[in-house]
Amino acid sequence: MKENIKNLNVLISYWLLITTLLVALIIIVGGLTRLTDSGLSITRWDLFSGILPPLTQADWKNYFELYKKIPEFQLVNFNMTLDEFKVIFLWEYAHRLLGRVVGLFYLIPLVIFSFLKCLNKKYIFNYYLILLLIVLQGVVGWYMVKSGLSERTDVSHYRLSVHLTLAFVIFTFLFWNYLKLTKAKKEINVDKFISRIIKLFFLLIIFQISLGALVSGLDAGTIYNTWPLMNGNFFPDDSLYKDLFKFSVLENPSLLQFIHRITAYAIFFIFILIAILIFKNKNLIYLRKISMVIFSFLIFQIFLGVLTVISGAEILLASMHQIGSIILVSGTLILVFQSSKIN
Repeated sequence: MKENIKNLNVLISYWLLITTLLVALIIIVGGLTRLTDSGLSITRWDLFSGILPPLTQADWKNYFELYKKIPEFQLVNFNMTLDEFKVIFLWEYAHRLLGRVVGLFYLIPLVIFSFLKCLNKKYIFNYYLILLLIVLQGVVGWYMVKSGLSERTDVSHYRLSVHLTLAFVIFTFLFWNYLKLTKAKKEINVDKFISRIIKLFFLLIIFQISLGALVSGLDAGTIYNTWPLMNGNFFPDDSLYKDLFKFSVLENPSLLQFIHRITAYAIFFIFILIAILIFKNKNLIYLRKISMVIFSFLIFQIFLGVLTVISGAEILLASMHQIGSIILVSGTLILVFQSSKIN
């Protein structure tokens, strides 16, 4: 009996882990879809008929004619050819197809496990909450695309930020439940202060990711392409300090880039504090190892961020920067898990 339960937990853990990896993949593809300005190439949301790509030249022309009706084509891409359209279409198509794959890969095993009563009662709410978040993410994704179909030449940067943040929330829930199910906890007695600082650090990273989406949505990474100063100044010369305390700051590309930079510095120094606290306690051997790995990735992520700014948000560097954020979130989540009391 115990052996069967163990085997079942292994199967469920693989299901959670693979779904987590699929969500990571869709974040990467979604980022590339944004960076290649491909997100508005499919102007309709056909949940079932949209599964298949255009199979004939007539299909391609039909999709292209629909794209020609939106402001992005009329005001920005009016010289685009059908062959060029096919490239951006396939990026958005891949993104949507992955969304369907994630949904089905999570839903079908969940239904089977529930029907067979294989799920631990302690975790059932968590699993169905994740399903709800995945469905919500699909709705938010279409809501985001819809914002760029009538009056704008791109999507709302607010909706883009919500969409990316929710993706990382889903990633977090999946990976956390995987860690719980596999009983990956090694540290037992961690000081409450250290645990709280680590949680704050994690939340700050999620906040930074949300900021990064706002920066990307306004193409704020293409301005002030110098570091550590912003064209020779600590503060952008086209803004005032008092503007930081106005809601309009969220519409100001210069200030958003400034805040993104300052938040990166805050993340770095808070982690230095965490590392000092961990290394002062000789008993936290596993946390020491994790913190050293995270520090390495954090340095690399900051380095990628600097290169992305200097390059004017070159696609490969910007994509690597986003991949770095996934790795950093994963490592930090392990750190949070190991420093928390888990029931």
